[in-house]
Amino acid sequence: MRKIQLGKSDLQVPVIAVGCMRIDRLDKPKAEHFVKTAVEAGANFFDHADVYGDGLCEEIFADAIGMNAAVREKVILQSKCGIRRGIGHDFSKEHILESVDGILKRLKTDYVDVLLLHRPDALVEPEAVAEAFDMLENSGKVRHFGVSNHNPMQIQLLKKFVKQPIVANQLQLSITNANMISQGLHVNMLDDKAVNRDGSVLDFCRLNDITIQTWSPFQYGFFNGVFLGNDQFPVLNAKIDELAEKHTVSNTTIAVAWLLRHPAKMQVVTGTMNEARLKDCVKAADVSLTREEWYEIYLSAGNILP
Repeated sequence: MRKIQLGKSDLQVPVIAVGCMRIDRLDKPKAEHFVKTAVEAGANFFDHADVYGDGLCEEIFADAIGMNAAVREKVILQSKCGIRRGIGHDFSKEHILESVDGILKRLKTDYVDVLLLHRPDALVEPEAVAEAFDMLENSGKVRHFGVSNHNPMQIQLLKKFVKQPIVANQLQLSITNANMISQGLHVNMLDDKAVNRDGSVLDFCRLNDITIQTWSPFQYGFFNGVFLGNDQFPVLNAKIDELAEKHTVSNTTIAVAWLLRHPAKMQVVTGTMNEARLKDCVKAADVSLTREEWYEIYLSAGNILP
């Protein structure tokens, strides 16, 4: 599995991360086999959040992988905190510290490699976040820190007080949800694509060595469904299928390869619990689309070039 450096950290991570949001849909034997398959394929970076299954997903994962000291050395664990169901978002010092203790207990480990703040908190007090990060780092409970769905100014506000590098920003990106790319192509235009909805977060992350972790790489809209094999995207699927045949891989592999072709050196977070599909995602690490192929896919999704 091809690896990249995660932000400014010393972590070398696989370009494919295994999202565990849906692992609670698997029974124990299937969960065990899925996790084993991922590790054997080199996809040993597992992405969690305390709200996935209200914590159940972390518990299921720990049991499925048979967490112990020897196993822990072979995997990279990331989790997220900050969302309180039915209440809102909470980046208070107390909530962050309490959340991490719960995450560690459920994952049966003494530390997580990466902790992300899960979507912005309107009431964030960056001084309190900084205190929490210092305590977590000094105690050894968290080794690296990042964010999810934050824009550049929100990250800058955190960085004013937080001394640890922000190593990752988890953002929604797929062929059909490529606004962070398209807005950069429609500079100085009057069309809808020119609207800057995220503060040029793609360029900001590249300038500041923050790894973009792309979530929902096969979704269109906000969890409206997958675009692969979808009759709503006939031109896109025809182009993807054509390139899949050319490169002798699946359409899944081409969709992931499109993201990995971007020079920002992104890490793709998969959400599948299907072993065959996960293997197809992993194969994308070895597929290099040409510039022409990348743009052909981009245009076939209905995107336009000025």
